[in-house]
Amino acid sequence: RGWRRKMIIATEMVENLEAMSQRHGVTLFMTLLAAFNVLLARYTGQEDVVVGSPSAGRNRSELSDLMGFFVNNLVLRTDLSGNPTFASLLTRVREVTLHAYEHQDVPFDQLVQALRPERSPDHSPLFQTMFILQNFPLAPIEMEGLSLEPMELEISTARFDLTVEVFPRDGALHIYFDYNSDLYDEATIERLQAHYRAILEAI
Repeated sequence: RGWRRKMIIATEMVENLEAMSQRHGVTLFMTLLAAFNVLLARYTGQEDVVVGSPSAGRNRSELSDLMGFFVNNLVLRTDLSGNPTFASLLTRVREVTLHAYEHQDVPFDQLVQALRPERSPDHSPLFQTMFILQNFPLAPIEMEGLSLEPMELEISTARFDLTVEVFPRDGALHIYFDYNSDLYDEATIERLQAHYRAILEAI
C-alpha cells in the first residue's frame, strides 16, 4: 500500500540552492540528491547509500521524436564515509551521477543479472529508495477547443519503500514523498520531510 505527502520549498530557498549549485559546478538535482543522501545516512547510520533514479533514455537526438517508453533505472551509490563536508559530498555525488549517466544505456535488468544480488519478493533489487527530479514543464497546455492542466493524483501502491519526486513549479519546488504505508506512518514521513527541509536550509 502506498501514500503520498507533499512539501514545498519556497522560491527564495530554491534560488539560493541553485546559486550554491552553480558555485560548486553541480546541478540542482545533484544538490538535492546529496542532501537526500545525508538524510538517509543520518536515519540509517549507514555510510554507503544507494538510491535509484530514472533516466529518460533519450540521450540521442534521433530518439527525440520517437514515441515510446525509454526510461531506465540508474543506481546511484554514494560513499559518505569520513564525515565529508557538504562541498566534498557534492563532488562525490557529481562523480557518481555523471558515471551513471555515461552508462545509462545498460538495462537495469542486465545490471541485476550481472551483480546477482540476494533477491526477495519483499523489495526491489539493488535499491529500495528512488529520487526523481521531473524537469519537464508542467504548465497548462492550450489546444484548439481543449485546455489541459496537470492534476495531483492519489497513489494506492508504492513501487519502492520510499520515492521522493521533485517538481519545479513557478520558481518553487513541490516535493512528494511516496511511501510504503506498511513500513512508515504519516508522522514518520512528516519528520523526514522536516529534517530534509532543515538540511536544505543548512546548506
